Amino acid sequence: MMKTELSIGLKGNMDIEVAMHHTAAHYGSGLIEVYATPAMIGHLENTAQQSVQKYLPDGYITVGISIEVKHLKATPVGKKVSCFTTLTAVEDRKLIFSLKAFDEDGEIGNGTHERFIVHKEKFFKKISS
Repeated sequence: MMKTELSIGLKGNMDIEVAMHHTAAHYGSGLIEVYATPAMIGHLENTAQQSVQKYLPDGYITVGISIEVKHLKATPVGKKVSCFTTLTAVEDRKLIFSLKAFDEDGEIGNGTHERFIVHKEKFFKKISS
């Protein structure tokens, strides 16, 4: 049985400066040079993943299994974006997070995210066969 030190309320945060490679035009998700929804989703997922990794046993990681996000406002290149996650539930190996993203002018996104704890080697072995 895998044991973790995860507890409800665990928080994560990450800051980035929006660069050209974060834009909708670069991702192909839009035609303008503003912070792309896929980039925001990736940063939020990364923030959640990093917030729990150090509490997992050796050899274990988390993988994203679902995400529901609202992108509320455009953010131009050069602005700072801050992503925040809070672990809201632990259901055996499933982790549920609340997500929020802000730029320098206020909230730009929010949502929920689920991750699943897996043994890295077993996971790769399973998907490789």
